Amino acid sequence: MQLTFADWTVVALYFAFMLAIGLYYKSRAASSFEEYFLSGRNVPWWLAGTSMVATTFAADTPLAVTGMVAANGIAGNWLWWCFVSSGMLTVFFYARLWRRSGVSTDIEFAEIRYSGKPAAFLRGFRAIYLGIPINCIILGWVNKAMVDILSLVLGVSELNALFLVIGLIAVTSFISTLSGLWGVLVTDMVQFVLKMGMVIVLAVYAVQAVGGVEAMKTKLAAIDVQRGGSGSVLNFVPDLDSTWMPLITFLVYISLNWWATWYPGAEPGGGGYIAQRMLSARDEKHSLLATLWFNVAHYAVRPWPWILVGLVSLIMFPGLERPETGYIRVMIATLPPSLRGLMVAGFAAAYMSTIATQLNWGASYLVNDFYRRFLRTDASQQHYVNASKVATVMLTIISAVVTFYLDSIAAAWKYLLVTGAGTGGVLLLRWYWWRINAWSEVSSMAVALAVSLTLQLGFGYDSDKPVDFAWLMIITVAVTTVTWLAVTFLTQPERQDVLIAFYRRTRPSRSGWAPIARLAPDVTPSGGGLSNLLCWVGGCMLIYGALFGTGKLILHEFKQAVVLLTVAAVGLGIIYRDLSRRGWSAVVE
Repeated sequence: MQLTFADWTVVALYFAFMLAIGLYYKSRAASSFEEYFLSGRNVPWWLAGTSMVATTFAADTPLAVTGMVAANGIAGNWLWWCFVSSGMLTVFFYARLWRRSGVSTDIEFAEIRYSGKPAAFLRGFRAIYLGIPINCIILGWVNKAMVDILSLVLGVSELNALFLVIGLIAVTSFISTLSGLWGVLVTDMVQFVLKMGMVIVLAVYAVQAVGGVEAMKTKLAAIDVQRGGSGSVLNFVPDLDSTWMPLITFLVYISLNWWATWYPGAEPGGGGYIAQRMLSARDEKHSLLATLWFNVAHYAVRPWPWILVGLVSLIMFPGLERPETGYIRVMIATLPPSLRGLMVAGFAAAYMSTIATQLNWGASYLVNDFYRRFLRTDASQQHYVNASKVATVMLTIISAVVTFYLDSIAAAWKYLLVTGAGTGGVLLLRWYWWRINAWSEVSSMAVALAVSLTLQLGFGYDSDKPVDFAWLMIITVAVTTVTWLAVTFLTQPERQDVLIAFYRRTRPSRSGWAPIARLAPDVTPSGGGLSNLLCWVGGCMLIYGALFGTGKLILHEFKQAVVLLTVAAVGLGIIYRDLSRRGWSAVVE
């Protein structure tokens, strides 16, 4: 794809604007550790929520969705649509608790909920494990996707594209190091508007290039016949007799994955950069609304422009060896020259928003939960801010090296998913059941890793095979859950003073904390369990109704669209009624 002087001017102006934002927030970020990583806990819901959405909209995301659609049709997206229930659980059961906790990172939570050496081990181990290897795997696959994009768009070799990506990493790292979380949040807002606008424009041009929606549907029906399968690529629910999603695998996705599996960005109960944004929100109201907006935008607003381009790629570029590259090929083939500079800037925005967040929260783990906790406990605020900048640069260098050795984005994804199976129960219940202790969490992590690796390496289970993946999940979750429950009852509870302090601080539901609640009768627990459950149901109705209703509307299936959008409206009504009861329906500053 040829870029003109005007295109390069647009790209240069984009980078100049991002740098200006970084410079604007430089002095504010340097004022304290809390300002650098949590924006002084004064972020409005719309900014925190949009930042979450921008972070999960990486350069690799449209490519990944295109690959899913090319391989398994629209229903291929159930690989991530299954996490809607988890997201809604975070919104209504955990967002307020996170904000009340007052911690600086979700890893610091270990030492307000637990005590002693096990708690210290949990905090230190997770800081290093999540901050370096896991974080850099994520950074590596985002880098790899950007290499693919630049090599196709600019027509250069992968090696030259990698050098360009390293330059992008350096620029992003500089801005993130300079401006802290405020800079990340504001640039995320700008980047999300730009990249969302451009993917919508591309989807419109792509569909027009194949003759419009009706012509696209006709051509896809012919592809269905050629494939000889019983399901259509336009189906929203997978054919449960298919090889890629048999019944047992689909049931595992919708009944097990969403609550039992730990995965970055979809942690049961919230974690990582999602927790960071909740902790940075102005108050509990803004924390809940930020997480709600994130889930609505993440699942119901963003997917269809990507899906449409994925469908068009099946028509224009059938049989690609790497189907995920179909997104870039459609862009090159259909986007007019006048918009190419903006599209390249949009991809840069998608890339930079994810990289900036990963670097910022990764550095927060290394500094707040390891360096500050175990190595230098009495330094000044400025010292820790400077240490954070050094940590950001270090992560930048490591992630660039990882990119050279990361062979498969999908393999890394499935590795993380399977080895985190079974830990979700502990992460959810530690807020609501006083008896959970540090050994519960330690044992769940160790057993999940041991069982999943034993099944794969010792018994030949292959996570790339759907049925094997389902049994990997079922066995790992079952063994891990039985083990951590046994460990919980065989070990001593946490110290009474620690439990009382946690109960006073977060005020969880009394039902799971009855023995502790009796020792702190002055504390008014949050309650509202049935109300939260109803809102959770309403949230799932809202998202799935809006997601599938919008899809039916786009595909000109209007009767189904009306029914599904009505379901979404009912779900929204349930949530609005509850927020009105709390006095939170007015989403004003």
